[in-house]
Amino acid sequence: MPTSRITLRRAGTVTAVAAASVLLAAGAASAHVTVHPESYAKGATDGVLTFRVPNEEDSAATTKVQVFLPTDHPVLGVLVHPQDGWTAKVTTTKLKKPVETDDGTVTEAASAITFTGGKIGAGQYEDFDVAFGQLPDDTGQLTFKTLQTYSDGKVARWIEEPTGGEEPENPAPVLKLTAAGADSASTASKSTTPRAADPADSTDSTARGLGIAGLVVGVLGLAAAAFAILRGRSARS
Repeated sequence: MPTSRITLRRAGTVTAVAAASVLLAAGAASAHVTVHPESYAKGATDGVLTFRVPNEEDSAATTKVQVFLPTDHPVLGVLVHPQDGWTAKVTTTKLKKPVETDDGTVTEAASAITFTGGKIGAGQYEDFDVAFGQLPDDTGQLTFKTLQTYSDGKVARWIEEPTGGEEPENPAPVLKLTAAGADSASTASKSTTPRAADPADSTDSTARGLGIAGLVVGVLGLAAAAFAILRGRSARS
């Protein structure tokens, strides 16, 4: 077989491997615990937060999920939606700074929710719905650090907070709090029942899909250029 054909075949193989690597990397980057919707209005009342927990292990199941709620900017009136096969335990703590509400002074708030007893298998995810009475109005975002325990004893620590640059390796779920009346917040709340489908999920998926497609097109473009150069050299020889 001519050297030029061998070289071109190898170039095609490298291209395929590179494209596959891009897709796998993008998929791995999205396999972390997230909160939906992505934003609510500051001080929003009577809403639902959904914590989506994907299982990223091929040989182990997720058997325990711990979501830690901030107490410096507390979420008030937390209620957990019953989840088939799972038992939820809400831990409360006394607040260093009581919160004044229309119903009076609140001195305690939920600091953690622990889900046990269920199982999330390989290639699956679970949505855990948490209703709240009121969100804080004195901060721009809430970070929910989360621990995900697997049946083999491994613990995935989703606790890294965003710094404004690239997404950290083990990002914690973050809920953005927008100014009251903002468009992004107006569609997020006033619902105490879980949604069948979250528009934010579709937006996230579309954005990730476009990003992946762009990377793959770039890789294929480089391969096409390499092919043209090698073909030209083969023709001259």
